[in-house]
Amino acid sequence: MTGRISIDLFTTLDGVAQAPGGPEEDTSGAFPWGGWQAPLFDEMVGRSVDQGMQTMDALLLGRRTYDIFAAYWPNHTTGPEGPIGQLFDRIPKYVASRGTPELGWQGSTQLGADIAAEIATLRERHADVHVIGSVDLVQTLLAQQLFDVLTLWVYPVVLGQGKKVFPDGAAPAALRLLEPPVSGGAGAVQLRYAPAGVPTTGDMTESLNR
Repeated sequence: MTGRISIDLFTTLDGVAQAPGGPEEDTSGAFPWGGWQAPLFDEMVGRSVDQGMQTMDALLLGRRTYDIFAAYWPNHTTGPEGPIGQLFDRIPKYVASRGTPELGWQGSTQLGADIAAEIATLRERHADVHVIGSVDLVQTLLAQQLFDVLTLWVYPVVLGQGKKVFPDGAAPAALRLLEPPVSGGAGAVQLRYAPAGVPTTGDMTESLNR
């Protein structure tokens, strides 16, 4: 059975997914709003994240997110965050990078340059590979339709700048809603999509009806 690639992103109403967790997470483009999501805790999102971890058997990360995770999670395998830290420590970690990252975290492997071929291999090797954060990598996966599930947790915030899930000039694509939207008590909304093809004309009707 072919495994799936699951993308998990926190995003604002205007589609910004840059640096939700902390001010130093991603400052590229002089982004001033790092950590925008952290104060907006929503129990629905927490439950959904926990559910996703029940089936996760590998992580696929961009270099920046990998460096953040590698510096944090190996030191948080006990206490309240222990179950997450233990899971991330145990499962394989795959890093997409054009450079030469330091892969000191156990179970870490750098992917090759052919991302489509590497994704095909991961699908053969694992049941549920999760891509967390890693906006630059996500944009590549979305553009090439190299994913199976896109989960967006949309928060009632507008930032007006920053890296977006679908940036200006993104390749046209159709998505299929997998389940009804779920709203949380703090105003976040969960949207879960699957790819529905790449339209070849200006009319997306055919792709949306597949």
